Amino acid sequence: MTTQASRNARAVRWWLLVLLAAAPLAVLAQQAAPTQERSVKPGINNDWKGENVKPLLDRLETESREIYVQRESLAGLVGPKVGAVVADVGAGSGFMTELFARLVGSGGKVYAEDINPKLLEHIAQRAAGHGLKNVQTVLGTEKSVELPANSVDIVFLCDTYHHFEYPKSMMNSIHRALRTGGQVVLVEFRRVDGASPQWMMEHVRAGQEVFTKELTEFGFELINEHTVPWLKENYVLRFRKADARR
Repeated sequence: MTTQASRNARAVRWWLLVLLAAAPLAVLAQQAAPTQERSVKPGINNDWKGENVKPLLDRLETESREIYVQRESLAGLVGPKVGAVVADVGAGSGFMTELFARLVGSGGKVYAEDINPKLLEHIAQRAAGHGLKNVQTVLGTEKSVELPANSVDIVFLCDTYHHFEYPKSMMNSIHRALRTGGQVVLVEFRRVDGASPQWMMEHVRAGQEVFTKELTEFGFELINEHTVPWLKENYVLRFRKADARR
């Protein structure tokens, strides 16, 4: 074998050794890379992002919506203590934000979180008009509530969870925002095959059993299913931030 051929053979062997050594590292890197969460329903919130919020306010605050009719009973059921910090996630028009702000008092605080800046402007004006200085609006994203870590005692999700396009990411951000022992109060539609109206079957992606399983997997433990005879379309579940994540 000529000297040049010998050098070429050694070079080939060297590159083969490099490739063989790098292969396991590439596999490990691929395994360690975080899995990108897929949207459960792309575009689900498009209707809620418009600058003209008048139609949204009309939909949220109507006597045909039992959550609005029973808002005071619902606020009492959530029961934040004086001085507590509450996050009204997906606050919408802010009618529940206002009730929570009165319950927690001047020593407490309510974060009104939403993905629509115009709705947050409405909430801020509403709070100012009623002299509520303990309300702070927060612009969230499709994947995060954008709340400070370890800052909240209760997170209120009213007909909101089924709007989470990325539920795992959203609940992870809520988990971070909650203090130790903090709670999530989930109000959702009763989606039952053969019983729920067609619009609900099409709009709400899953029923109580599935949503309960998801929140449990995301680091929360179910502590109470409230009895709410004054709600026909909705159920109310209370979860606590688990000490250990699955």
